[in-house]
Amino acid sequence: MFPAPLNELLQLLLERLDSIESKLKPFDLMLSEHVKRSENVQRLMQIEGIGPVTASAIDCGIPSIQAFPSGRDFAAWLGLTPRQNSSGGKDKLGSITKRGDSYLRTLLIHGARTVVQYCTNKVDERSLWLQSLLLRRHKNVVAVALANKMARIIWAMLIKGEAYRPPRLITVEPS
Repeated sequence: MFPAPLNELLQLLLERLDSIESKLKPFDLMLSEHVKRSENVQRLMQIEGIGPVTASAIDCGIPSIQAFPSGRDFAAWLGLTPRQNSSGGKDKLGSITKRGDSYLRTLLIHGARTVVQYCTNKVDERSLWLQSLLLRRHKNVVAVALANKMARIIWAMLIKGEAYRPPRLITVEPS
């Protein structure tokens, strides 16, 4: 089907892939054990867009959630708040600061992109908010805004020790 050199190359690549997958299995087991043991990780995984990797990274990567007086401070530490260039009473907000932990910020933004991608046919408060933002802004800007909101939700959950409260469904009354 393919020329002989290409077949040999594909066989080498397949063997390499199998080797990498076998080396990753112990890490997958360690991750699943951490998820089972950590109550915080299990709670964080209830948030849309946060899976075991992101929840574990947040659980292990934050020095102490009490170090942040507010959810905005936590989001700013992650680099998810807009840069301010204010002068003479005029407030100008720019792009996100990208300071703080780039790995956690990247994980939150990727999770938020997934939520934004699948929000179109949903009728809960967050999905309707995202749909209205998508009408006005680019999908990447909306994903960062959602990641910022997710960071604030994470802060509130970890500070208060509460479970995640999903957004309420919006019901339309027949007229």
